[in-house]
Amino acid sequence: MILARSTSADWLSNSWLVGDAPGGSAVLIDSGAPMEPILARLAAERLTLTHVLCTHHHHDHVLHNADYRERFGCPVCGHGAERERFAELDVELADGDELRVGALTVRALHIPGHTQGQLAFLVDEAAVFTGDTLFRGSVGGTRAPGHGTFAELQHSVLEVLLRLPRETAVHPGHTDSTTIGREWEENPFVRAWTGRQALGEAPCTAFGRPATLLVEARDYDGGTKCQVRFADTGEVDLVPGSRVVRG
Repeated sequence: MILARSTSADWLSNSWLVGDAPGGSAVLIDSGAPMEPILARLAAERLTLTHVLCTHHHHDHVLHNADYRERFGCPVCGHGAERERFAELDVELADGDELRVGALTVRALHIPGHTQGQLAFLVDEAAVFTGDTLFRGSVGGTRAPGHGTFAELQHSVLEVLLRLPRETAVHPGHTDSTTIGREWEENPFVRAWTGRQALGEAPCTAFGRPATLLVEARDYDGGTKCQVRFADTGEVDLVPGSRVVRG
């Protein structure tokens, strides 16, 4: 497998190029990062780009969709639940759909929570591209446009992604790669959700509402991500630490 990454300096979002072999075929997973490193690797490996695969519709992941489509004539693919949120979507993918790209097999996994149509892409049962659902040491939030619920995101992490073999490489939508095994052992949210780490009880305010701080962990951008329970409704949510005040 050929793997290359471009990362946006502004958003820290990744574009991932995945190819089968030199002179073969490739897909691009998310297009929000600068195109130049991807174009250079395509040329160096003499790869034919066949699909742009979108984990979700957020701007930092789809910025160059139209540019790749125009340059390579390849379809832009994403989950149908987000069709109206994409500027243009050529192919709808659903959970379990498979693409054969040269010698690669790419399977779509529906992992809602961060967005309603969030997809992961499992390549050759060896590497999974998780968008904004599972990061190294953190998870996605449930406050962005088109979001789902905390329960959906928790289910997507525990019952879909973490069911993969522990040696599976994880390539997220932002910053550094990891493995399923590492996240099982070290991710504070995963540890709390599986009963290996106690939930916190500290009072706080989140988005100006009284709440309890249940989990706080370092996020991909150097800030923190927090799991909170709102006092007025009992709702549990995943929110940026910048919007949480202790006490």
